[in-house]
Amino acid sequence: MQFENNSYTPGLHEECGIFGVYDCDGKDVASTIYYGLFALQHRGQESCGIAVSDTHGPMGMVKSHKGMGLVSEVFSPENVEALKGNIGVGHVRYSTAGESAIENTQPLVLNYAKGTLALAHNGNLVNTPELKEELEYTGAIFQTTIDTEVIAYHIARERLHVETIEEAVVRAMQKLSGAYSLAIMSPRKLIGARDPLGFHPLVIGKRGNAYIIASETAALNAVDAEFIRDVLPGEVVMINEDGIHSDTSLCQSKKARCIFEYIYFARPDTHIDGISVYNSRIMAGRILAQTHPVEADVVVGVPDSGNAAALGFALESGIPFGMAFVKNSYVGRTFIKPKQSMRVSSVRIKLNVLPEVIAGKRVVMIDDSIVRGTTSANLVKMLKKAGATQVHVRISSPPFLNPCYFGTDIPTGDQLIARHNSVEQIKDMIGADSLGYLSVDRLSDLVAGDDGYCDACFTGNYPIDPPKGNIRGEHDV
Repeated sequence: MQFENNSYTPGLHEECGIFGVYDCDGKDVASTIYYGLFALQHRGQESCGIAVSDTHGPMGMVKSHKGMGLVSEVFSPENVEALKGNIGVGHVRYSTAGESAIENTQPLVLNYAKGTLALAHNGNLVNTPELKEELEYTGAIFQTTIDTEVIAYHIARERLHVETIEEAVVRAMQKLSGAYSLAIMSPRKLIGARDPLGFHPLVIGKRGNAYIIASETAALNAVDAEFIRDVLPGEVVMINEDGIHSDTSLCQSKKARCIFEYIYFARPDTHIDGISVYNSRIMAGRILAQTHPVEADVVVGVPDSGNAAALGFALESGIPFGMAFVKNSYVGRTFIKPKQSMRVSSVRIKLNVLPEVIAGKRVVMIDDSIVRGTTSANLVKMLKKAGATQVHVRISSPPFLNPCYFGTDIPTGDQLIARHNSVEQIKDMIGADSLGYLSVDRLSDLVAGDDGYCDACFTGNYPIDPPKGNIRGEHDV
C-alpha cells in the first residue's frame, strides 16, 4: 500500500484481470462477464471493457463497450443488455505498459483478412520494442501504446499462414518474451493462453454448458461456475461448441510464477496452481512471528492483504488479533488514479484507525510491502496518534530492491526505499519501534516448497533477461 502527500491509494498494481465466456447453448454472456470483471476489480481500476459476438450470427459482428473507470462506472444495465452474443471477453486494467488513456482500454478488437479478433491481456512483454519495430517496418500502424496490440498483430499475421486461430496463437507465442495470460475471441472460438513460465494465473471453469476463462478462481465463484483446472504454463486452450481442446507443445519444466500474486495481488479466496492464496498469507504471518518475534498486546493487519498475514502472526505468537483499520470500500476512482495530481483525498477518507483496539497497547502492524516508505510512515503515525504506545512493523514480503518487468508496477530502483537504506534506517524513517521483513529464503514456504516462482523484485534474479529500453510506453504514467 502507498501514501503520497497524504492521499491514499494502493501502492502496487497488477496490470489487469481477464475473463472470457463461451456459452454453447447460445445464451448471452455479457452479464456473466460483467460480474466476473466485478470480482476481478482489484486487479485493475483504471479502465474496463467487454466485447461479445454471436457464434451463430454473421461472421465478424463484434459488439463492445469500453471506458475509463471502475466496472460499476463504465457499465450500466442498458449497455450490458445491448451486448448480445454467446461468446465474449472482458478486461479490467491498470497501466504498467502504455499510458492511462481511452485508446489503451481493452479488449482490443481487430478486423483483419481472416475476420475479427478480440484480445484481453494480463502481463508485460520484455521484447515489445523489437516486435513492434518488426511490424512497423512491414507497414503496421499502431493505435495504442500497449504491448497487447503487438500481440494481437502477431497473432493476426500468423493466422494468414495456418488453418486455425489456435495454431496462430501458438506460432505468435514463440516470438513473445515475458509475461502474458490471454483471453482471445474469434468468431467461433474462445482461446486462453498462458506464457511458458506461468507468471500470472489463468483458470478454466464451467457453468452449465458455458465454459469460462478467468484470471482467478474467485471470479469463477462470483458467477457460480465450477473450477475445472488451471491453464498450464505454456498451454493454449481452445473452446468451441465441442468443448475444450489443448495444445501443450510450448509447455516446459521451468516455471516462474509471480510470488507477489500470493502475497498481495490475488484475492484471498483464490487458488493459484493448486495453492490457496489465503493459506500462503497465513503462512507468511506465521513465519514473521517465528523469525521476528516481539512482545506486544495486539496484532493488526493493513487492509486488505495484510489481514490474513496478521492472523497468521497472531496464531503463531499467541498475541491477540485485532481489527484496527477501517477501510471505506465505496470511494470511487477519484482516489485511485495513478497520477498524484489527480489524488485529492486525505488519508482518512479511505482509511481510519479504531482507537478502542490499540489505545495504550503495544501494536504489531502487518503489511504486505514497503515501497517508498510513505505508506508505513503514515500508518505508524496514525496508530500512535490513536494511542498505541509502541508500533512494531512486520512485512509479509522481503525488501523491494529491483523493478518488475512482467506486469507489476514496482517503481525503478532509485524510488525503492530498501535500495538505499538498511532495515534499521527504514525503521527510523517510518517511525516504527522495530521492523522485520519476510526472509527471501522462506518464500518457498508460501507455495508449499515449490521453487518455480519469480522473486526478481527481491533478489534481482530475473527468469528472463530484463529489457534494455523502456517497455512502459513513451508517455508512461
